[in-house]
Amino acid sequence: MTNSTEPQKPQNTKKNKKKGATLDTFYGAKIQNTEQTEDNIKENAPKPSKGNGNSPQTYEEFESEMTKKMEAFWEEKLEIMQKKFTHLQNQFDQTVKENQALKARIRQLEDNDRVKEQESIKQSQNTKKLEENIKYLTDKVIDLENRGRRDNLRIIGLPDKPEINTKLDMVIQDIIKENCPEILEQGGNTATDRAHRTPSTLNPQKTTPRNVIAKFQSYQTKEKILQEARKRQFRYKGMPIRVTQDLASSTLNDRKAWNMIFRKARELGLQPRISYPAKLTIYFQGKVWAFNKIEDFQLFAKKRPELCGKFDAETQRARNA
Repeated sequence: MTNSTEPQKPQNTKKNKKKGATLDTFYGAKIQNTEQTEDNIKENAPKPSKGNGNSPQTYEEFESEMTKKMEAFWEEKLEIMQKKFTHLQNQFDQTVKENQALKARIRQLEDNDRVKEQESIKQSQNTKKLEENIKYLTDKVIDLENRGRRDNLRIIGLPDKPEINTKLDMVIQDIIKENCPEILEQGGNTATDRAHRTPSTLNPQKTTPRNVIAKFQSYQTKEKILQEARKRQFRYKGMPIRVTQDLASSTLNDRKAWNMIFRKARELGLQPRISYPAKLTIYFQGKVWAFNKIEDFQLFAKKRPELCGKFDAETQRARNA
C-alpha cells in the first residue's frame, strides 16, 4: 500500500503589517482594525486535514462562517454608530435652533436698547426743557413777589414787646419823626396800609426780635425813607434799628450771602452796594463794578493785586453760608 503523499500544510505566514489604528467612536469606544481581526482569524483557523471528506470543518467553511460573523459584528457596530450619529445630529440641530433663537433674542434686545436709548435722549431733552421752564417760572414768580413788595419796608431790630406790637403804625410814624422829619415837613404821605411782625408766631428759642413789615400808601415816600436809611443809622428812642427794602425770602437769602464780602469791601473803602435783586456793586479804580455771583467777584479779586488774598476767607464763609 502506497502512502499518498501528505499535502503540505499551508503556511500560516503572518504578514508584517502594522497594528491597525483604533477607531474612536463618538463616546470613546474603541473598535479594532479589520486587518488585525483577519490576522486573528487566520491564526485561530483550524488546519485543513487530508482530503478524505471526514474533516468536520474545512478552512473555507470556517472562513465563510467568520466572514458572516464579522459582517454581523460590523453591521451591529454600524447600527450603533448610526444611532449615535443620529442622536448627535439631533442635538446639533437643536443647538443650531437654540443658537438662532438666542441671536434673534439678542437682536430684539439690541433693538429695544436702541429704542430705549432714543427715548432716554428725548426724555433728557424734555427734562432739560422742563428745568429751564421751571427756573424761568420760579424767577418770574420771585420777581412778581418782589414787585408786589415794592411799597414795603422791613424794619430790623425793633424790640418785640406787646406795647410796641399793638401800635406798630404809630411806632413807624415815631421812627420817621425821629430819623427823617424833613419828609413830614415836605408834606409827604407817610401813612401805612398795614404793619405786622414776621413770622406771625414768636419763636422762644430765637433771641433776636422779629422783623416788622410796613406797607406804605405812597411808593415815593417809601423810597425817600429808604434813601435816608442808607445814609445813616436809624434809631427808635435811642436804640439802633435798620430799615431795608422788603423782598422775597429767596432774594433776601441771596443778598445775605454777600454780607461778609460786603463788610470787608466797606473796610477797604470800595463803597459796596447791594442792588436789585442781589447784585453787588463796588467802586474800584474810578469805575463801578457789578457782580451777580460770588464766584465772579472772587475771580475779579484774584486778578487785582490790590484785592488779591483779602477776600479769600470771606468768600469761603459766604459759600458755606
